[in-house]
Amino acid sequence: MASIAERGSILVVEDDEAISALLSYNLEREGFSVRCVADGDDALVAVREQRPDLVLLDWMLPTISGLEVCRGLRRAPESKAIPIIILTARGEEYDRVRGLESGADDYVTKPFSPRELLARVRAVLRRTRPALSEERLGFGDVEMDLTTYRVLRGGRSVHLGPTEFRLLRHFLENPRRVFSREQLLDAVWGPTIYVEPRTVDVHIRRLRKALNAPGEADVIRTVRSAGYALETETASASAD
Repeated sequence: MASIAERGSILVVEDDEAISALLSYNLEREGFSVRCVADGDDALVAVREQRPDLVLLDWMLPTISGLEVCRGLRRAPESKAIPIIILTARGEEYDRVRGLESGADDYVTKPFSPRELLARVRAVLRRTRPALSEERLGFGDVEMDLTTYRVLRGGRSVHLGPTEFRLLRHFLENPRRVFSREQLLDAVWGPTIYVEPRTVDVHIRRLRKALNAPGEADVIRTVRSAGYALETETASASAD
């Protein structure tokens, strides 16, 4: 069963199939989850369907230019904070300035080496999504070590199955944010895997059982008709 990538999700917007395949191969090898589209219209739809952690955006695209896609993403409240790296053969200073003024976080000139591009991706993510580059995540008295796959709560070791570990990691990267079952399915199981939404409830119960020792507050909050969130203090009445 597919899972979310260890390092985050990236949308590649590139109409050259060879370059798109090269980017996808190198990013996936580094642990990123990658989705590829070939034009600007599809890019805007893809971001609305599933918000990526970063967009690699070619300047010269069919239907809508990369600069227009970048501006469109920056105007929309749900996508204005997504980091964007523009890829282009335009290497003049004027073009670089145009790219950055359109809202891009970085600008990479073609041809580029995969090593340089990966370094740029990691640098942008460190600035914009530091949780994705950290080896430890924590919230309240819950700690997760991403190198040893150990989880602690108040110093107590917590034993989790693989799915519960990925679920908790997603919550730790986005504390206090409420996620619907469908959003958790996309983030933890992956958008290409069909799983019944109620499966999320099963794994939430398992995660609660592992995290919450007798006398400890429930750190997973249930929001009726909305979903679940990680919070430091949650009334026991909100549990399943």
